[in-house]
Amino acid sequence: MEKMNGYLEAGLDDVRFIGICGMGGIGKTTLAKVLYNTLKDQFEASSFLANVREVSVARGLVPLQEQLLSEVLMERNLIIWDVHKGINLIRWRLCRKRVLVVLDDVDQLEQLQALAGNHDWFGFGSRIIITTRDEHVLRGHGVTNIYKVRGLDYVEALQLFHLKVSKGKQPTDDLVELSKCVVNYARGLPLAIEVLGSFLCGRSVEEWKSALNRLQEAPNEKVLKVLRISYDGLDRRDKEIFLDIACFFKGKDKDRVRKKLDSCVFNSVIGIRELLDKSLITIVNNKLWMHDLLQEMGWEIVREHHSDKPGKWSRLWLYKDVYHVLSKNMGTDAVEAIIVDVPEMTQLEAKSFSTMSNLRLLEINNVYPSGNLEYLSNNLRYLKWHGYPFNSLPVSFRPEKLFKLNLCSSRIKYLWKGIKPLKELKSMNLSHSCNLIRTPDFTGVPNLERLNLEGCTRLLEVHQSVGNLKRLIVLNLKDCRNLVSFPKNACLMKSLKILCLCGCLKLEKLPQDLGEVECLEELDVGGTAIRQIPPSIVQLVNLKIFSLHGCKGQPPKILSSDFFLSLLLPNKNSDSMCLSFPRFSGLSSLQTLDLSDCNLLEGAIPFDIGSLFSLEAIDLSGNNFVSLPSSINQLLKLKIFCLERCRNLKSLPELPPEIVFVGAEDCTSLETISPSTKLSGSPNIALNFLNCFKLVEDQVSKDNLAVTLMKQWLLEVPNCSSQFHIFLPGNEIPRWFRFRNIGGSVTIRAPRLDNFIGFAVCAVLSLPRCMDRFYSEIRCKLLWGEDDYKFSVAIPSFTTLESDHLWLAYLPRGTFKTQCFRGLTKASFNIFYMGEEFRNASVKMCGVVPLYTEVEDTVHKGQQLWPPIWNPGPSGLRRRGIRNFYTLSWLEGNAARSFQPSACRGCMLKFWPSKIHDI
Repeated sequence: MEKMNGYLEAGLDDVRFIGICGMGGIGKTTLAKVLYNTLKDQFEASSFLANVREVSVARGLVPLQEQLLSEVLMERNLIIWDVHKGINLIRWRLCRKRVLVVLDDVDQLEQLQALAGNHDWFGFGSRIIITTRDEHVLRGHGVTNIYKVRGLDYVEALQLFHLKVSKGKQPTDDLVELSKCVVNYARGLPLAIEVLGSFLCGRSVEEWKSALNRLQEAPNEKVLKVLRISYDGLDRRDKEIFLDIACFFKGKDKDRVRKKLDSCVFNSVIGIRELLDKSLITIVNNKLWMHDLLQEMGWEIVREHHSDKPGKWSRLWLYKDVYHVLSKNMGTDAVEAIIVDVPEMTQLEAKSFSTMSNLRLLEINNVYPSGNLEYLSNNLRYLKWHGYPFNSLPVSFRPEKLFKLNLCSSRIKYLWKGIKPLKELKSMNLSHSCNLIRTPDFTGVPNLERLNLEGCTRLLEVHQSVGNLKRLIVLNLKDCRNLVSFPKNACLMKSLKILCLCGCLKLEKLPQDLGEVECLEELDVGGTAIRQIPPSIVQLVNLKIFSLHGCKGQPPKILSSDFFLSLLLPNKNSDSMCLSFPRFSGLSSLQTLDLSDCNLLEGAIPFDIGSLFSLEAIDLSGNNFVSLPSSINQLLKLKIFCLERCRNLKSLPELPPEIVFVGAEDCTSLETISPSTKLSGSPNIALNFLNCFKLVEDQVSKDNLAVTLMKQWLLEVPNCSSQFHIFLPGNEIPRWFRFRNIGGSVTIRAPRLDNFIGFAVCAVLSLPRCMDRFYSEIRCKLLWGEDDYKFSVAIPSFTTLESDHLWLAYLPRGTFKTQCFRGLTKASFNIFYMGEEFRNASVKMCGVVPLYTEVEDTVHKGQQLWPPIWNPGPSGLRRRGIRNFYTLSWLEGNAARSFQPSACRGCMLKFWPSKIHDI
């Protein structure tokens, strides 16, 4: 009511039109009556015109104009000859009166134009309240103050029901649970609650139960009659859209539903808007929703003329009805759509489809018809049959309007023979069809945009006509293990953006002119037998993601004449399996590069890798080079650098300035990091040197490496909310940590706030041998008076740690409520593991020390801080070729807030801002 009162502001002198909008039975009229009775005494005159829609249909608009003038002017026997004269009379007689007018249940713009055409029809301070189911009518009349009525919450609904069923008295114990069932059924709709409450008033428990059972089969007719008014006001196509949503698409993604509806020529953009305006549907998180009772109304409309004959319904959405129709061959040409999830393998009659000539949508699974499938409707727009059990589509099947074909996990051997004209087909999914040997001729499918053949393990070749698909955007051939060649005319696919050949084990060559596919953005050839990248690839100026993971190449075929030479000169071709690259210059848009497990030897990485100036993530893990090109430091946008299991790597060159994560676990030969490396450009950084024992061998004679890197970073730390983390072998807390203890807990004296910038935290960790592909967290909890702060860092367990390791971190001042530090004498730190995989891990010792600057740092004063949560999620990274990942997060005691993800475009590293609030 606060929002409504804000719209009304009855004391002001301006003229206001206020709309009350919502679905039928939601309480619009009730609210308008309450407002009218409360406010009418504050105006010179008032009028409540009820049932405007109904009266105007039965008697026209003139009687409503006469009623308005009679009630406001207190004059009887007013006669208006036509609508136009009524408009002039209202405008002339009411323009100086301060009036309150309610126009209830308006459904046409003409009604408002005849009764309250403009603000200047009424005197200063007037308020015109309009109730309607159609928000578009309000907007069309220029009404901007629109109050959308929501349903009752559970407590309010229960109170209203008790008021109706037992006149406000608490119902007997045996009716309490039944009352809850009724309220849950009504889903907050006041009309349903009132009707059912009045119907059940004074009835026995058995009668209540019987009534509830009946409601499960069909909604109450009184409620249905009110709800149906909005549906009856729709045009034919919008009615079809409403029924499709009610039967199939409630809770589904709006954009995907729109494509299906548009394939049926329903023009769904305007149709969905119309349903929204009439409060028949809502959209939440881009999903389509409707009230349960509106959905039941839609079901009843589909069933209404043949309630016990589902074969004559336009839509089939329940398994029992689909089974009845298909098992008994009861289908008719009335059936337009079948979308159902079949829970278990079911055998049905194949000939059942022969009578459904108007079928436009078909989505089923786990159905194995008996006999041969000789007919499918040529009217189909959408066909999804998971596990399609036949060798091919019916010969007579020519669905010229089909826009999507999905036969994943089918037994298809060939889709069709020759050329089949399917000009409307946009998407084809035959993934995991293990019997498919050859693709069809695509000549008759010129508008295909997506082709998914993933997991077709027996596929030998792709028809050359695929190169003529000039609108193809996505081509997925992942895990087609027997595919030996790729069409040479691929350069003709001018719209192709995503090409996945990952797991095509026998594929040895890419087309030489692949670089002419100018729109290509993602190319994955990981796990293939490719040994040489065509030089034309440097022409792919739009390429953003390139993965060659696991491309070790295959051993060259040795001719008999070369065999004896290979015995005499066994080292001649020792590097012949190494992947060969062209120069990288030209790939100006490349953001993610995966060269992991490619058997790259020393010098195999092109020296011009530094020319990839858009690169943000690179994975070189599992290779055999000894050093890296010095041009790495020219990758000014690089954030993620993965080098895991590069066991021959001896040194790291100078790192790029924007680096965020370096993963170098199991680089067992790594000895040095370039002294030129500066981390000043990285506001947050994590360095992972697990099992890099040679890197710390001479720490006794030198400063601790972890401390040295952190000190260097702190000298130019960009702001007081930045974070630093490093893991490396070690079993001692650095000497300068004044507060230390055995185990995972330590208590320190409160720092002085002058010049205080944050805490350095350190721990010696003993990690267990973990299962591959698991990770868990180290969590640091700071207790400061009544406040507590939790900080966690995830540890990838893709490697087995051979000894104790050291974790060193910087916790910035900006993360804490430093005003609460005053007056406190101590703080406690607790460091521990989270996750079942780490249940045998331990923190052997830990240390904490407050850090200060010599000159007071005032950067943080008056600043709202947003410490990032680093979360390059595992699934996203692996899809792009980066398999190891880090997660850093800040959680604040009892004040953790919900957050929404936001990601830099094209960047693998996702930042999840979480503003730190006061507790």
